[in-house]
Amino acid sequence: MAKYDDGLDEPRPIASAASSAPARRGPRPTGRVSMAMVAARAGVSGQTVSRVVNDSPRVDPVTRGRVEAAMAELGYRPHRAARALRTGRSETLGVVAQTLATVGNSALLQAVAEAAEARGYALAVVTLGAGGRIGEAFDRLRDQGVDGAIVLNEASALAGEADPAGLALVVVDAPADPRFAVIGTDHAAGARAATAHLLDRGAATVHHLAGPAGSFAAAERERGWREELVARGRRIPDPLRGDWSAGSGHALGEELAADAAVTAVFAGNDQMALGLLRALADAGRRVPEDVAVLGFDDIADAAEFRPPLSTMRQDFAALGELAVRLVVDRIETPDREQPDPPLLTPALVVRASA
Repeated sequence: MAKYDDGLDEPRPIASAASSAPARRGPRPTGRVSMAMVAARAGVSGQTVSRVVNDSPRVDPVTRGRVEAAMAELGYRPHRAARALRTGRSETLGVVAQTLATVGNSALLQAVAEAAEARGYALAVVTLGAGGRIGEAFDRLRDQGVDGAIVLNEASALAGEADPAGLALVVVDAPADPRFAVIGTDHAAGARAATAHLLDRGAATVHHLAGPAGSFAAAERERGWREELVARGRRIPDPLRGDWSAGSGHALGEELAADAAVTAVFAGNDQMALGLLRALADAGRRVPEDVAVLGFDDIADAAEFRPPLSTMRQDFAALGELAVRLVVDRIETPDREQPDPPLLTPALVVRASA
């Protein structure tokens, strides 16, 4: 009968030198890879593989490395349902958003999905749609047995809702709230930096294409823009309010383009800035010679606008990783005190539009 190095951090017999040799190489199998196949490849017992899968501390580092190498070579993935029976958790995270049509939400969802996959968690996504209640979204997620949830940019929807019992919760972009963890970008600081950059170029004042009412991020960006103008003693034009879309940026941009006094515009996001650029071009206003334009987000195509768009860069990858790390920490160590982390600071990216 074959004997294996069991990988425990305690005295143990080892039958032969072969048992401590590196994992045997071979072709990657087709079909589902079993724990027994990993054990055979690594030259250890199935129990040792189980300990590694369940992150047991009773496996010495050398053996753990050999098992993990065998898992990677064979493409082994732990069976989620079986693991859920052992841990009492589904290892599934919920994501709630009003819509995924906005570039910011879709970029953030991609970052959350990648971070969740790296930690072995699946995702269940619920969109609210027009008029949807966030409480109903939580009910749907509970029905799917999720362990925790990440809410994207829905501070106003959460205001009237009770704490969703049984769900660890992290909210992206919201005021501080004792019911859940809050993370986000320092939108106000980013807006102040954007406005300051445009004023430093020589603009007498800066006009603002604001995001929709009810959006926490839009309100914070408007606040930062206003505070910088007040600090500089400049006139504060009435903001024009869009809906984050390029179409709204174009419609409002036509109004701005028709005003010869407009020489600098801070757009609440890059999509509205795109529409504004088209409106200015249609009106024969040159960018940046006649009107300087600066956006927010630094979406993937911002450098391909004409002219390339100056903007404030949000680190969506860092936000997604932080959201997943915090919600998993709340799931796995629910009694540990976990203060909200500091806001992430956006970075000014200067291109040809400003």
